[in-house]
Amino acid sequence: MEITAPARSARAWLVPLAGRAEGVLLPLAALVTGFAAFALFLVLLGKNPWTFYTLVYQAGFGTGFSWTNTLARAAPLLLAALCVAIPARLGLVVIGGEGAIVLGGVMAGGLGAVLGGWPALIAMPLMALGAALIGGLWIGAVGALRQWRGVNETIASLLMAYIAIALMNHLVEGPLRDAASLNKPSTAPLAEALRVGDMPGFSVHWGLAVAFLACIGAWVLIERTTLGFSARIAGGNVRAAQVQGLPVTKLVVGFTALGGACAGLAGYFEVSAVHGSANASLAAGYGYTGILIAFLARHNPLAIIPVALLLAGIEASSGLVQRRMELPDATMTVLQGFIFVAILASETFTGRLDLTRWLSRGERA
Repeated sequence: MEITAPARSARAWLVPLAGRAEGVLLPLAALVTGFAAFALFLVLLGKNPWTFYTLVYQAGFGTGFSWTNTLARAAPLLLAALCVAIPARLGLVVIGGEGAIVLGGVMAGGLGAVLGGWPALIAMPLMALGAALIGGLWIGAVGALRQWRGVNETIASLLMAYIAIALMNHLVEGPLRDAASLNKPSTAPLAEALRVGDMPGFSVHWGLAVAFLACIGAWVLIERTTLGFSARIAGGNVRAAQVQGLPVTKLVVGFTALGGACAGLAGYFEVSAVHGSANASLAAGYGYTGILIAFLARHNPLAIIPVALLLAGIEASSGLVQRRMELPDATMTVLQGFIFVAILASETFTGRLDLTRWLSRGERA
């Protein structure tokens, strides 16, 4: 059957979009499947799924106060997800962002105690730089171990996260402990001048704006620069990249370090904008939730933004759900587990939704 010129033009416009459709449809299907499976789980517990999801919406997105709480939680999640998404473009699965977050927070707290008398315009950038540097070194070491010693980056990053948390506990309860912190060991409180304030017109700290800019910057780096193009080539075929003379080792170490720097910044904002000092609350699980966000977003830095807002809203509703439905505090972790299993299962369908070939075949007909 002969295809008219308008139809051929429409197909030519749809074919590029069809190539991206799978990257949207599969995560959405995984998300819906995870929610549906958790609803069945609630039914088995004798709880009403409609009530549960209604409370999640009300507490996470229903009011201005809910949005404020959600946005505040989204800031560290955005940066933690970048710690996974940026190295993923090289085919690396780095899941140790929690370690970079806690070390970044400890660095910020320690520097804040030392620089308390310095001008804020000097001390605050130094604190942020120190947090990003320690995070970058910590996760960059994972890339170095992968390239020079052949250590699997997934296992290495996970184990190093546990080491980082233990190191944080040692420093906070030992050398860096404030003598006045009796019940909850912590570093000395930051001077008020070194605290990060809220954005004008919002009750959300500036870390959210930095996180948004970091996501946009990461997308530009990956999608619009020769460095990002080189990383995608190396991630697709290391041997081909080496044949082309690309510096694969530098790319691996550099991209893992960049991801770690983002996670370190998350730790800085948690200390300077939220807690006011480094303590055990830094290990809040943001690094692990960031793994889920990055996979749901298919490691696209721009897609991380809406996914992080969704997961932040779910976490923000935890307290209300516990009180109203008498569910344990691990409920939201279980929900995230259902979603993550659904994401892993959806990966088996990658390449099966061949819309591009179907449209192209129709065009040739």
